[in-house]
Amino acid sequence: MENGPICPFSILHFRLSMASHIIEVEFKGNRREFFLWDKDEIPAVNAAIIVEADRGEDLGRVRSTGDAAVHRNHGTPHGTGDSPPARKARRLASADDVHKHDDLRLQDEDARRKAMERVRANALGMKVSDAEWQWDRKKLTFYFTADKRVDFRTLVRELAATFRTRIELKQIGVRDEAKRLDGIGRCGRQYCSASWLPELRPVSLGVAKDQRLSLNPTQISGACGRLMCSLRYEHEFYVQARRRFPKEGKSLRTATGEERVVSNDIFRERVVLRNLEGEIRTIPLAQLLQETAAAGGGMTPAVAERESVGPSEAKDVVDHSAAVALVEELLDDAEGEVPEEPTSAEIPPTAAPSTPETADDRRPHRRRGRRGGRRNRGGRKDNGPPSGGGPPPNAGPT
Repeated sequence: MENGPICPFSILHFRLSMASHIIEVEFKGNRREFFLWDKDEIPAVNAAIIVEADRGEDLGRVRSTGDAAVHRNHGTPHGTGDSPPARKARRLASADDVHKHDDLRLQDEDARRKAMERVRANALGMKVSDAEWQWDRKKLTFYFTADKRVDFRTLVRELAATFRTRIELKQIGVRDEAKRLDGIGRCGRQYCSASWLPELRPVSLGVAKDQRLSLNPTQISGACGRLMCSLRYEHEFYVQARRRFPKEGKSLRTATGEERVVSNDIFRERVVLRNLEGEIRTIPLAQLLQETAAAGGGMTPAVAERESVGPSEAKDVVDHSAAVALVEELLDDAEGEVPEEPTSAEIPPTAAPSTPETADDRRPHRRRGRRGGRRNRGGRKDNGPPSGGGPPPNAGPT
């Protein structure tokens, strides 16, 4: 089988990617990107390096190299995946380059304050979180948060006239803002988002419920005002650990009889049980597994959910519930019409017939409408007295 002609540019790109090394470079605000390093000597970690940037050059610190950089390039959101990085790292930074970079970092706060002044002057609903000068001063990037979409075209023109450079505004979320500004969490350590967490994903309240945590937002929220990121990446541990424990509230057959699971301690591998007399005991999970296996019950519930009824009565309860549901469905289909049946208030217990009536003795019931009242309220049987208990209207003297 003949193959088509191979493009020489593809061969050159392949050889270039094979000869180059992938390095990860970190910039201000925990911003990271991957670059190609063409030289044979790989730079050391935390070394200052000059890289290609948007229409210019920028300075950053080497974050990872070698196999670690290749692995992170495949598994992080800021990586390029299977394709090699598009930009290159040009050279190691000199002492003058580092000094220039440090001076620019001191000017970032001044630029942010001036931007906030223009934001207030234009009455824009946004908050400028941070500013970052590019190393060659050809671009100034502002990071802001806003609840709604903001029209900042006028603001960009004013900032460009103030700083005499190209302006870029980037809207970020509150989690990204905390990652960029960095800080110390309530645990006393650096924010997970700023130190090692590769991806910021939304966290729901359901993960806090699964971990049996307090649902008070002030206790499970981070510095950004959202639920802590640790709730999400710890959630899988709680899910896997609870699969080994019986469900709370279930009844089990153990060595002492029927007991209900009160709570589980997944860290100490203990289970709290309560028997029918109300006595509570705490046993290891391994002992509970042995007792349930010896009793032949396993981890399945010993009785039904509702323990107030026995096994024979449970079916009756279910059938009764199904019958009630069927009656209600039929009533709904009849648009609220119900048979004319006297209530217990209309017929005293003493006036009730002592013998059951047959179908021939009953008078056909008349139905009432949804808004109409009962017709023939004093309904009577053909051969019996009226509902009031007196003689029939057409009865002669006795």
